[in-house]
Parts: sequence; C-alpha cells; structure tokens
Amino acid sequence: RNSQQADTEHLSRWKKWRRTSSKSLKKALSEIKGLSSYLVPWRHDLHSIEGKFGTGIQSYFSFLRFLVLLNFIIFILMFSFVTLPTIISKYGIFNSTIAYISPNNIEDICTIYEPSGNKGLVYFYTYLKDLLSGTGFLEVTSLFYGYYTIDAVWISVMRYNLPLAYLLATFAYLALSFLWIIKRSVEGFKHNLVHDADPFQSYCNKVFAGWDFCITDPNAARLKYRSLQYELQTDLQEEKLKQKIAERTMKEKICIYSLRIFINIIVIAILSGCFYSIYRVTVFSQENSNVSIRNDTRTDLNADNANSPVNLLVQYLPSIVITLANFIGPLIFSFLIRFEEYTPAFEIKLTLLRCVFVRLANIGVLLFSLWSQISDCGSDKCKPCGYNYKLYPCWESDVGQEMYKLMIFDFIVILAVALFVDFPRKLLVTHCSCKLIQWFGHKEFEISDNVLEIIYGQTICWIGTFFSPLLPAIATIKYFIIFYVKKIVLIHTRKPAARPIRASSSNFFFLVVLLIGLLLAFVPLGVSIAYIPSSKACGLFRNFSTSWEVIPDTILQFPTGLQQVFFGIASEAFAVPFFVI
Repeated sequence: RNSQQADTEHLSRWKKWRRTSSKSLKKALSEIKGLSSYLVPWRHDLHSIEGKFGTGIQSYFSFLRFLVLLNFIIFILMFSFVTLPTIISKYGIFNSTIAYISPNNIEDICTIYEPSGNKGLVYFYTYLKDLLSGTGFLEVTSLFYGYYTIDAVWISVMRYNLPLAYLLATFAYLALSFLWIIKRSVEGFKHNLVHDADPFQSYCNKVFAGWDFCITDPNAARLKYRSLQYELQTDLQEEKLKQKIAERTMKEKICIYSLRIFINIIVIAILSGCFYSIYRVTVFSQENSNVSIRNDTRTDLNADNANSPVNLLVQYLPSIVITLANFIGPLIFSFLIRFEEYTPAFEIKLTLLRCVFVRLANIGVLLFSLWSQISDCGSDKCKPCGYNYKLYPCWESDVGQEMYKLMIFDFIVILAVALFVDFPRKLLVTHCSCKLIQWFGHKEFEISDNVLEIIYGQTICWIGTFFSPLLPAIATIKYFIIFYVKKIVLIHTRKPAARPIRASSSNFFFLVVLLIGLLLAFVPLGVSIAYIPSSKACGLFRNFSTSWEVIPDTILQFPTGLQQVFFGIASEAFAVPFFVI
C-alpha cells in the first residue's frame, strides 16, 4: 500500500512537472510571437490604414507586403544558387575554377552572338535607353540569361553543375510560390467559411465580442472602433442588397439578365481587339527593332539610327500597347459593371476576373507572338539550329528583355499616374469651384485595379525570372516603393469607399487570382524549357537540345537502380496523377 501511494505521488509530481513545463513553453512561445510581431514590416502602417479606410483596403496593402517578401526570397534563391557561384568562379574565390564544354555537333553559324554592348564614347541618352530596354551594357550583365555561359564550377574537388542548379532553382521558386500561396489561401478560406456559415452569428460576434479590452492606447482604440464600424457597415450593406435582389419582379429579372448578356458581348469584343492589336504590334516591333540593332549597328551612321528615339519607341511598342490595354480595359469594365447590379464583394470579384484575363492574356499573346517569331522556320530559316537564329541568336535574353521592359514600363506608369493624375486631380477638386471638376470629385481607392496591377507585375516576374535571374530583385524594390506611393496616394487623394468591402473575402480572392497568375506562368515556362530548342550561341544549355535535357543527362550518371526510380517518377503514369492531386 505504501508503495502504491509512493507511485501515485511520483506520477502526480511527474504530471505537475509536465503541466508546468507545458505552460512555461506556451508562455515563452507566446512572448516570442508577440515580440516577433514588432519585426513585421509596416505593422503600424497597416493598422493605421485599417482604422481610416477599413479592412478591405488594408487587405490590399497586406497582400502587397506578402509579395515584397516572396520576391525577396526568390531573389535570394536565384542569387545563391546561380549568380553567386558564377561570380565566385569568375574571380577565382575559394580556389574555384571554371569548366567550359565546347559545343558538340553544332554548326558555327549557330554560335554567333554579338551582344550590342557599348564600346567607345557613349552618350548619356544611350545609357538611359539601355537602362529602359535592357540592351547595351545591361545585356552583357548577370541580369540576363546570356551572361551565364559556364558549364560547371570547381571549388577544390567539388563539381557544381551550374545548368542543373539553374533549372532546379527555377523549379524551386515556382514550387515555393505555389505552396506559400496555397497555405495563405487555406487560411483565407477558413475565414470565409466562418463568415458564410451563419451571418447572424458573425454579426453577434462583432457586436458582443469584437472589442479588444487589452487596448489602452487612445489612438489604437480609435482605429479599432473605426475597423468595427466598417465591418458592421459592410454587413448591413450586403443584407440590404440581398433584400433588394429578393424583391425583384420577373420583368426586372429579365431586364437585368438581358443587360448582363449584352455587356458581356461588349467585354468579349474589347478583349478580342486587345489581343489582335498586341499580336500585330509585337510582330512589327520584333521585326524592325531586331533588324536595326543586329544589322544596322555595323556602321556609324546606322548606329545613330539604332540609338534614335524612334528605335526605342519601336522596342517599347508592345509594352506601350499592353499598358494602354491594361489601363483602358479596366476603366471600361469598372464603368460597365455598375449597370449589372451586383453586390460590392461580387462586383470586385467579377471585375478582377475580367481584368486579370485582360492583363494575363496580354502577356500570353506577347509570348505567343515572340514564339511564333523564334520558331518561324519558313524558307529554311531554322534549318541549322532549330530556331530563327538570325533574328534571335540568343532568344532567351530577348524574352528576358521583353519581360524586363514590361516590368519597368509598368512601374513608370504607376508612378506617373500618382504624380500627374492623382495629385493634380486632388488639387483641382480642392481649390477649383468649377461644377465639372466638382462633379468628378475625390476618387475612391479602387481595390480591383490596384490588385490587378501587382498581380500582373508578379506574373511577369515569375515568367521572366528564368530568362532574367535577377528580375525578382527589381520586383522587390518596385513593390517596396509602390507600397509607400500607394499609401501616400490613399491618405492624401482618396476618400473612404461609399460601399465598404470585407477583408476576409478580399484576402482569399486576391490569393486565388494570384494563384491563377502563377498557374498561367507555368505554361510559357514549360514550353520554353521542354519544347523550344535552347540557344546554341549563349547560356548554360547551349550543349543541350532543350533546357529540360539537363535532367535526364544528369540522371544517366547515377547508378542503374537509382536511374530506374527517377525515370519511373518522370513517367506519365506517375507524373500526371501526382500533378492532378
């Protein structure tokens, strides 16, 4: 009996120690989490925006912060595994050496690549043109694919397979983006389920349990009060619209559905016109700008023509037309959707879907136009090399330059709209009593347009990183600056939304649209890696028929048993079900 009591006392002590340890660990983790929240970028800015403009607009800035972090990590990945080994080997750091493999069974004509790097006296305008278009001195830097010509790096006795690392780093940043977006989407989906399960319960939670009694700072209390106010306004607005929809007569339903069909026909016509214009402009630009750069720079007179503003305009023509389509299309869609009488949340979603189709499909049409030129094999243009080597001796760098131009031009347009449209409009409305100007009034912060801007830029970054490994660094800087530009524009030139938008549905839908952009980026990258012959005059894959061939070539160096495992994983019987799941 005494021994049983001793065992019981021993067990109770053990349980007490476990309970105490568990509480201590939870408390420590909670404190660490609380301290780490202070390290989150723009924490105070997001709280301030939430209090003044509601959780819907705050969700846009939170989304922008996520993309800054994502691009920074992608940049670290590409720089660490691709750019850094190249720099180390070229400067002989850590006793490293470079291994070059001479091209095998490749005709000499396919290996001719003369980048238009600047030589001799160069004018400031030429540097500016190169900075905007990615040509000249930028074309021969580590920014573009053509710079990387090393087959392997030897560090002491270790061989670093750079072509394999380049391809695996590409797969890694795509997989990282995919998994991270899925993780955040699931969190947003849970919030949507909680809200949609019982609207009355959601309303009661806000009224009776929405306040945080730990708040002691008056400013924080004011922000929390405004945030709850916006949420309740959103709930009441949605219920009012649902009641209005439920009370429609049959005649009103027929009228509204007929109007929606007519508006969708107009939308399809606008999309078709945009796609055809981009295709024609891209073909014209490539044929004229490449001829002037590749051929006309052989003489001093023609070199001046190649560096003329007209040539820069021709190079930027696809970017200009795409930007115009991206600017005009959403304006028309935002105007048309007012007549379709949807709820504010669904209005944002439908406008986003239409605009995302315009923006992402525009990129697709641009790439299709480029591929049609690269693979244009009429009159035996591709016979020796498998691609149009005369027009595109290093086609990967050319595609990278197009993505670079799209990103730079998109950034310039965002800044220009803020400086030359938003602020002048604010000054005119404030200081001019003209009825026409007052009718325009202060503009609301259009969430759908602003989200589309950054999703469009992010899709360009995902596609372009394979052709321009340091593009994520430019995207990180771009979004970092855009955060502050948009914040200043919001605070000084915008008015709060007349119809509040819920943050939970916005966050989830933003990520779904971003996921669509990522999945669409898989298509051009997959075609470029597995289908189009790699350039024989530049890059890491010049000794392979396609970029993908570096994978089976590496697997063939493994033991026989391991080869069978990898080829089994790569087979359609395994790969198709795996990707579907």
